[in-house]
Amino acid sequence: MILAEKIIKLRKQQGWSQEDLAMHMGVSRQSVSKWESMASIPDLDKIIKLSELFGVSIDYLLKDEMEGEPVPELTIEEQSGDFCKRKVTLDEANEFMELRRKAALKVATGVALCIFSPVTLILMVVYAEAGIIAITEEMAAGSGVAILMIIIACAVMLFITSGSKLKKYEDIETELLDLEYGIAGIVEKKKDDYADTHKVSVALGVGLCILSVVPLFIALAFTDADHVMVTMVGLLLTLVAVGVFLIVRTSMIQDTYEQLLEEGDYTQEKKINAKKNNNLATAYWCCALAIYLLWSFLSGDWHITWIVWPVAGVLFGGVLAVANMVRGSRKL
Repeated sequence: MILAEKIIKLRKQQGWSQEDLAMHMGVSRQSVSKWESMASIPDLDKIIKLSELFGVSIDYLLKDEMEGEPVPELTIEEQSGDFCKRKVTLDEANEFMELRRKAALKVATGVALCIFSPVTLILMVVYAEAGIIAITEEMAAGSGVAILMIIIACAVMLFITSGSKLKKYEDIETELLDLEYGIAGIVEKKKDDYADTHKVSVALGVGLCILSVVPLFIALAFTDADHVMVTMVGLLLTLVAVGVFLIVRTSMIQDTYEQLLEEGDYTQEKKINAKKNNNLATAYWCCALAIYLLWSFLSGDWHITWIVWPVAGVLFGGVLAVANMVRGSRKL
């Protein structure tokens, strides 16, 4: 592990952002970003201050490997056969980020197309009924359905092609990662550079979804013509489609960095809990199925016993929460 990666690890253990570390060190956030991306190396006095701040030795910061230094909490579990680390090379990390960026565009476009797909059908039927377009209602309905199916088919093709090339990297989301020398600093730098774009995209996407109802309310205030109202509904769906496109695309790109850095929903602890929960989930739903079948065959009340499934679904979240709490208490 190099100095840049150690600074990142120690900073995250404290729960600090780059701005927080910069404040404690008396430097700019850009300086911390350069340290973590290997664009520059801290001066000796800064390294001394880092060692005092994090409570580690200078040797630990400067040497690639040191015995007896702080060990991550999950090391014991990681060393077991069920939690082997997935080695990620620099080439793999770069290819993964590029493929996810391209997939984000395809998936976001596919989702937007699904939302937009009924617009043409709705408009054509109502416009034909109002005499705005010179075709029969049957022709409008047939043409609209055909266009809807073409749009849905395009969306499905985008979903399929977006996932095919990423299949070899699907374990990055679930396995514990061992990043090659220098990758963490590079990914952290890319994430920081993308942070502003992510915030703006989410804000615009949410804003468009909220504002999409405004044209409909304006139309309600001035007219009750069906074709006008339907046009506003079409505009509403279009704005929602654009808003969702922005949110889905930026969220997928942001998730790419979090997956590689094992942050957010992809921390090592959450991955380990998810793997353990898989076995629990299998046992839980097998028990639910056994209860359903036993109750149903003994009572013959099939019209009532279906209630087992929604009840089991509600209780499942509580079972997982309790299981995670028990595991957490055992570590204390």
